[in-house]
Amino acid sequence: MIDKEVIVIGAGLAGSEAAWQVANSGVPVKLVEMRPYKSTPAHHTSEFGELVCSNSFGALSSDRAAGLLQKELRSFNSLIVQTADKFAVPAGGALAVDRSKFSNALTKTLSEHPLIEIKRFEQLDLPSRENITILATGPLTADELFNKIQDFTGIDACHFFDAASPIIYGDSIDHEIVFKASRYDKGDPAYLNCPMNKNEYLDLRNELIEGEQANLKDFEKESANFFEACLPIEEIARRGVDTMRYGPLKSIGLWDPKWGDLFDRENRLKKRPHAIVQLRKEDLEGKLLNMVGFQTNLKWSEQKRIFRMIPGLEKAEFVRFGVMHRNTFLESPKLLKPTLQFMKRENLFAAGQITGTEGYAAATAGGLLAGINASLLALGKKPVSFPAESMIGSLMNFISNRNQILSNQKKNKFQPMPASFGLVPELTYKINDKKLRYKAYQERSTVALNSFKKLLNACFQKDRLLIKIN
Repeated sequence: MIDKEVIVIGAGLAGSEAAWQVANSGVPVKLVEMRPYKSTPAHHTSEFGELVCSNSFGALSSDRAAGLLQKELRSFNSLIVQTADKFAVPAGGALAVDRSKFSNALTKTLSEHPLIEIKRFEQLDLPSRENITILATGPLTADELFNKIQDFTGIDACHFFDAASPIIYGDSIDHEIVFKASRYDKGDPAYLNCPMNKNEYLDLRNELIEGEQANLKDFEKESANFFEACLPIEEIARRGVDTMRYGPLKSIGLWDPKWGDLFDRENRLKKRPHAIVQLRKEDLEGKLLNMVGFQTNLKWSEQKRIFRMIPGLEKAEFVRFGVMHRNTFLESPKLLKPTLQFMKRENLFAAGQITGTEGYAAATAGGLLAGINASLLALGKKPVSFPAESMIGSLMNFISNRNQILSNQKKNKFQPMPASFGLVPELTYKINDKKLRYKAYQERSTVALNSFKKLLNACFQKDRLLIKIN
């Protein structure tokens, strides 16, 4: 163990991962979390790594961008992904978790680590320049601290509005109407499905459009900057009559066996519902269900009234209503290196959604890199960058000054980005088949990361990957 300490501010996904990576390098960590003394508009508990939106980390398969990112994180002993795997719930081809067990386990693991000191208070300013610090306060960073960050950077913050879906009790739905199925019967039936005919769908759409909105601080409907990957369901409804049924309410490939043979085309076209609302398990037993794609800013009373119009949910009881909140992030390409160090202060790192990455696995990736590099700095070593051929490296390059993609964005304005194969460098040879091309990206990433691991282990003079959670 060494005398230097790393301060991690924020115990969300990025902060939790960063603290774990630092401590497993033999460096003491002070992990600062303001909850429960001060909460946010989206959090409901004081547990670490609370998932405030969906309970899904995205596709599992490594021929998908999110799946490749998860695979890379597993190979680097990610606490977040190991814990997510441990508390996974059925979700078709996605990694979804029991969010309560997930965050409870994270809190317990970090609290019991001998090199991690937990401090529960609101950080009101940046620690002194002598401290190695990781900012992982997320998109809901408290105003006072964010004002100090703005003073430090000299650059105004960016923001968008994000929303979460309601959660309902599983025993309050009508199983005579709602049926279990996965799309095209692939894998176990991981979703519960509420079928709607055309009139039911149109009535729901009209009510969503006309429903009374909750008032939000700093929120003006006519000028709201929504995050496109997490639009409120009422905003999707406004975009066109069929927008919902070609989006989150798509019915194609979902089938109740009592309707006959799914693969009988004539029967399928005749009996297929006009739209389907899907429910995903929040826990293994299915006691709690998430309304997939139903992020919303409707008033709670309106949510109860309107969502009970959905067939099978007429008597639904709500554990948690949907909410909307303002997310703030840094204009990272002007501020950060690919190592996640601030250009103005090399012992200050940023990680997670505050940097402009989007999604749980992407936030975790930032925490992993910041934790590794803060450890190296504490040990008197030079910070590293992940290979550009990896999904982690591509994401970090996107948010750093090395990013070249910004020139193609509208008005050259930086916007949050999830894992995407569009970020990775092109192959040196052409593959027209998309699946084969994505497989080639995966294989190239594996080769690049194997070499990178050798470099990293040489820096630490030990195999850090042997340290696992219990």
